[in-house]
Amino acid sequence: MGKRKKPNRATDLRRLLRVPSDERIDLAARDPRAVPTGPGHKSAGRDATARLGRRLAGLQERLWAAGTTGDRRRVLLVLQGMDTSGKGGTVKHVIGMLDPAGCRVTGFTAPTPEEREHHFLWRVERELPRPGEIGAFDRSHYEDVLVPRVRGLVPPEEIEARYEEINRFEQRLTDDRVTVLKCFLHISYEEQRRRLLRRLDRPHKRWKFSPGDIDDRALWPAYQEAYEIALHRCSTPNAPWYVIPADRKWYRDWAVARLLLEHLEALDPRYPEPDYDLETCRERLLKGA
Repeated sequence: MGKRKKPNRATDLRRLLRVPSDERIDLAARDPRAVPTGPGHKSAGRDATARLGRRLAGLQERLWAAGTTGDRRRVLLVLQGMDTSGKGGTVKHVIGMLDPAGCRVTGFTAPTPEEREHHFLWRVERELPRPGEIGAFDRSHYEDVLVPRVRGLVPPEEIEARYEEINRFEQRLTDDRVTVLKCFLHISYEEQRRRLLRRLDRPHKRWKFSPGDIDDRALWPAYQEAYEIALHRCSTPNAPWYVIPADRKWYRDWAVARLLLEHLEALDPRYPEPDYDLETCRERLLKGA
């Protein structure tokens, strides 16, 4: 047996995992257990993610500092995926490495009666990151073209209109200096079964389980199709989608952290210059002030 090819650590994940804006994606053709680049095994992946965390924290501090002096740039990380795909785990292991003062995390569940009285983007706009912040959405506005499509809750023509509304919404965000990073956490049908069984087997995880999760598995093909359509219709040049192989949790965390790092490095935020005289302040302190 030949030696396993060493992954290319220099590969730009923005190119490798990006959903082309002009192609229909076939999720069945993408391996959820793939390790296309980066660390090749679990322990190396965890070490690599920890190293990324130190670099991310430094860039986050610079972004937050720049935001205090008028820089409007901020980042929105959108996490979507089937139940158990690891949206919450990604927030914990990636965003959890950052200073919470500069982060804004929101989880979107089924709309409340108040939210149903408004446009579907209303509740999302209220939770957007402020200048200097990194925001993370555990589920997002995409729920409104996924669940209604699969369950027939909204007329097809309204679903069609929502794709364009989402594209215009995200264009407005990027025009307002929001970097939109959208990650679809791609898991397999069998991996979801294993994770649901684990929730039943472990008392401290049973609070996450609902019998409805089993019912939803019957809709797996419909959800996969709905995701393929959303990824195709809403992967735009300014706000593309990335498909993250998510059967291996350690690789999922590394890939999202690496993508976030690449986007922050492209922003290259800088600490603001002081608006006071350094030498004057130093002299006052040295003289006992």
